[in-house]
Amino acid sequence: MKFGTKILHTGADYDPTTGAVSIPIHHSSTYDQRGEQTREYVYSRAGNPTRAALEETMAVIEGGDQGFAFASGVAAISSVLAIFSAGDHILVTKDVYGGTYRVLTEVFSRFGIEFNFIDTCDLTNIEESIKPNTKALYLETPSNPLLKVTDLKKAVSIAKAHNLITLADNTFMTPYFQQPLQLGIDVAIHSATKFLGGHSDVLAGVVVAKGEQLCQRIGGIQKAFGAVLGPQDCWLLLRGLKTLKVRMDQHQKGAMSVASWLKDQPLVEQVFYPGFNTHPGHKIVMQQASGFGGVVSFVCKDWEVTKQLMKNVTIPVVAVSLGGVESILSHPATMSHAAIPKKERLELGISNNLLRLSVGLEEPEDLIQDIENTLQ
Repeated sequence: MKFGTKILHTGADYDPTTGAVSIPIHHSSTYDQRGEQTREYVYSRAGNPTRAALEETMAVIEGGDQGFAFASGVAAISSVLAIFSAGDHILVTKDVYGGTYRVLTEVFSRFGIEFNFIDTCDLTNIEESIKPNTKALYLETPSNPLLKVTDLKKAVSIAKAHNLITLADNTFMTPYFQQPLQLGIDVAIHSATKFLGGHSDVLAGVVVAKGEQLCQRIGGIQKAFGAVLGPQDCWLLLRGLKTLKVRMDQHQKGAMSVASWLKDQPLVEQVFYPGFNTHPGHKIVMQQASGFGGVVSFVCKDWEVTKQLMKNVTIPVVAVSLGGVESILSHPATMSHAAIPKKERLELGISNNLLRLSVGLEEPEDLIQDIENTLQ
């Protein structure tokens, strides 16, 4: 079954009790337990029918054994990291999302979990950084915001040789364009606030894992921490997922058009988009994914151009986040990656002149015209 069909027919696409084709929103916090028969649901922190439908849907489309829905993307990331213990060491993609950097350096570091940020595009860095207490490899590809690409299959091969758990943030690509679990990754993580929800109206995180033991560990953390996604937001996410394929196709079409135009602008010094055959990771993306995504990053000529662009564009929202139906222009240095110290940001290439554009569903010609008018 092809993805466009599967996403509409996951086994959790209608209510088995009433036949309703929209899964009901079960707002109940608790469930009556009278009678001898044990009921499936006891308390909504541990399980909720609307959330269960979402988690089943995500497990099917991501190709995993079990899905877990959380109150935000960072809640999902933090809950997965919480399966590790004091003294464990984790290798992390160097130019990782700022929220991941923050939770590692400001929270988990206080609990005795060690980590190193490395350039995973060069696989030798993974091999050389593994220590006796290394337990996991955390990847993000394409990375945020510079869209660097890691070879997932080869990274998994190295990790498995050392018995490491492999984690991959798949937010930018979604299960439509890239399925890390099918490439050997153990756990796929999403900020579902972004492309999965797709309408900038829900805050959510999703994790999909393979393997009974790993699923039990993540499920145990989900129940213990209680950072679960509420039923209303689960329903919004289920609704958004139904149009994921058609939205991602349009996001990508627009991103390629805008990126190609930006590349020829004299006030733009550099454009990052894995759809270009000149991108260092282009061939790898062609091997491990079916698309290039809807995010473009670019470096303006100077701060004045950067500032005026953020101030005067009229079509994109100038804001944090990405993946909405509307285009969103972000300034990573002061938004998504502000938690990373300036020196480290600059070493990564996240300068004040770097902008990240999540291309929405507007007509690309209109978006290009708006940016052109601003540059002029």
